[in-house]
Amino acid sequence: MGIVYVVQHGEKERLPGDPGLTARGRAQAALAAERLRGKGIAELWTSPLLRTRETAAALAAACGLDARVDARLTERMNWDGAAPIAAFAADWEATTRDRDFVPAAGDSSRAAGERFRAFLTERGDAPVAVACHGGVTVDLLRTLAGDDAVPEALLREGVPGGAITVIEDLRPIAIAQTDHLGGRESKHRPA
Repeated sequence: MGIVYVVQHGEKERLPGDPGLTARGRAQAALAAERLRGKGIAELWTSPLLRTRETAAALAAACGLDARVDARLTERMNWDGAAPIAAFAADWEATTRDRDFVPAAGDSSRAAGERFRAFLTERGDAPVAVACHGGVTVDLLRTLAGDDAVPEALLREGVPGGAITVIEDLRPIAIAQTDHLGGRESKHRPA
């Protein structure tokens, strides 16, 4: 397996279900796409949710590729509004604290990380870009490198919109890079 650029979807609308990106989120996606332009991306993949498909559209325009959908890239849990947000947040926290905890709706952190890892093992040697979600990205990092390699801020605050994590040969080589977003540089590298 070669290099995989995992792009966190841009900032999303604060709505339940399958919300799209905000104007800021579209700008974050465009900046991430510009960072990946010229990287020789051979495949572009996305989760089926709207916010990642909109992020992938920016990547597709920059890389000259069509995005393909794979459900294994979906977030471990997605708030659909059926349960109160407090119950969703409690389940999210439980899945973060205990990787084997299975929430009322969704996957355990361990299952989400394993399905993302399985997706990666099917990729060839050419560079790949993936538009997906912060929780499942952290789940993947915990699966590949262990809990101690994941910056505590990512567990507490999540992956910033538009951040890029780079995986090479199933090893994280850069975690949640945001310097391309024009703000304070924030690169996390594995220990």
